[in-house]
Amino acid sequence: MAIEGARARALTFDVFGTVVDWRGSLIRELTHLNLDCDPAEFADAWRGGYGPAMRQVASGEIPWTNIDALHRMILDELLGRFAVTGLSEAAIENLNRAWHRLTPWPDAIEGLTRLREQHVLATLSNGNVALLTNMAKHAGLPWDCILSAELVQRYKPDAAVYQMAAGYLGFTPAQVMMVAAHPADLRAAAAAGLATAFVARPDEHGPGGPIESGEEFDLRAADFEDLADQLAPPTPE
Repeated sequence: MAIEGARARALTFDVFGTVVDWRGSLIRELTHLNLDCDPAEFADAWRGGYGPAMRQVASGEIPWTNIDALHRMILDELLGRFAVTGLSEAAIENLNRAWHRLTPWPDAIEGLTRLREQHVLATLSNGNVALLTNMAKHAGLPWDCILSAELVQRYKPDAAVYQMAAGYLGFTPAQVMMVAAHPADLRAAAAAGLATAFVARPDEHGPGGPIESGEEFDLRAADFEDLADQLAPPTPE
């Protein structure tokens, strides 16, 4: 493992699914629009297009394209697939920006606030800078810094994204701990020299969705409050 968790100087966070409830947030927005489709099915399909779209960029099949534009590309395809009609261009663009308005998990803000007392906190997301900034303003997320894969025009799990974060924050990779609910993200971070903390988000994909396990990582936490407890400095005797 890269370092002992208590020695981490900075914590970098995956955002979609780890910090915010993308699925519940999208379902609420889609329900409000009263579209003639199942909001949960549409939300899952929208998220399901995320990985394949990023792989198209990584392979060079399409040029560098940020997440806002990839989300819109997926959304346009889904509107046809689900036979959704009657939305104006302004309404479609506003729906695409639902990703800027995602709601944090219940423990996120208080847990991050506690973690920020002892650590530098930064996003390390495939979301673009504008998206992450707007989300932080909307949700009140207490980041010290917004870092995005957009800054190196690569997508996680490319090692350059994790190394960029350490460099921008002024730390060695071993002084940075990646926090995520997704093992693949953490494995890539560990391979790039970062420490790792797995935070369980069993509700990310809704009832009956896959539940990830984090046994292999430096720290495992039930939520951000638990992570803050584990990273708290020892109490003087």
